[in-house]
This record gives sequence, structure tokens and C-alpha cells, in this order.
Amino acid sequence: MHYPIPDSPQEISALRQKPVSEELVAAAIAGVIKIVRAQGQSLEQLTAQVLADDSLLDLEQRRWLSDLVAQAWDSFS
Repeated sequence: MHYPIPDSPQEISALRQKPVSEELVAAAIAGVIKIVRAQGQSLEQLTAQVLADDSLLDLEQRRWLSDLVAQAWDSFS
């Protein structure tokens, strides 16, 4: 399946209805980066949000996701 990069938080939220795959996760990450950049936020701000404590991911998972987001951020530069 091909997933376009989401342009809005609503489009990212709509991805929840799709079966989880690597391609879906990549599209969601790319969409978040696109939206955050359009809002004028920095990678550091996004990283802080990813690393913020939540009930969904543990600290190790948040660090892994933060590293993945940073790599994706660099690839979109």
C-alpha cells in the first residue's frame, strides 16, 4: 500500500483506521515532521515532545522513536 504524507493532524489521526505497517509508520512520522516544520518548530522541540513521559511508550521506546524522528528530520532537510 502507498500512504501519502499527511498534511494535517486530522489526516494523521485518520491513519489509525489503517492496518499498522512500516509504510504507515513512516508516513505518520513524515507527516508529523511536515506539520511541525510548517508550524516553525525545531527538531529540538519535536524531540522534547517525543521524549515527554506518556502512558503509551516506555522511556527506551521514546528514545528509540526520538532517534528515528531525528534521522527522518535530517533526510527531509
